[in-house]
Amino acid sequence: MIVNYKNVEIKHDDVTILTGVDFEVSQGDFIFITGRVGSGKSTLLSTVYGELRPTGGEARVLDYDMRKIKWRHIPHLRSQLGIVFQSFELLTNLTVRSNLRFVLKATGMKGRDNINRRIEEVLTKTDLLDKADKFPFELSGGEQQRVAIARSLLNKPKLIIADEPTGNLDVETGLSVMKLLEEIRSEGTAIIMTTHNMSLINIVEGARIYRCQDGHLVYQNNVDDVAEADENEDNGLD
Repeated sequence: MIVNYKNVEIKHDDVTILTGVDFEVSQGDFIFITGRVGSGKSTLLSTVYGELRPTGGEARVLDYDMRKIKWRHIPHLRSQLGIVFQSFELLTNLTVRSNLRFVLKATGMKGRDNINRRIEEVLTKTDLLDKADKFPFELSGGEQQRVAIARSLLNKPKLIIADEPTGNLDVETGLSVMKLLEEIRSEGTAIIMTTHNMSLINIVEGARIYRCQDGHLVYQNNVDDVAEADENEDNGLD
């Protein structure tokens, strides 16, 4: 079990965001989290990588108790996670290769040959080897997001957390990013991804869908259930 949440409560600035959260993630799972802007999707993710502490229930990530985890242990937790944001979060003054080298050195990898070998592996995986010496501003949005995914793979994570990774991309580029994430998942890495784009969910076979709604995390059987929930919310029927 990579993530195990039972009856979890999440607050931010003393405001309750989500309550009664039951949520499990195991190796090779692909989890989608949907919901309207402000419904708690990103806040939920922030508790998984230790940015925010849950305030109630039982919350465990990779055997860490996320309610009690010490701040000095969070870097070790995050070294086992890959995190991908909508806004890429690349260091603009460094080349692609140097962005990746910076992360590997910061997380403790030693040896120039080891570092260069791992960089080449993830750039090959994300089809970016020919972009290694480019700066982020020289890349398209899709290429920048692939760099962000390559960065997330550097430490061979057990879980990738992707917060609206296709939100700033056009449809075709978004689809290519989704196919890359699905390929990564097929090799055993679990993925949690937030999205408001229902068309992307159908790409991933066997994915589970949850929706942040009215302060709760609700399991959805399929995309039609999500669409119905959106319609009911629009009509004030929730």
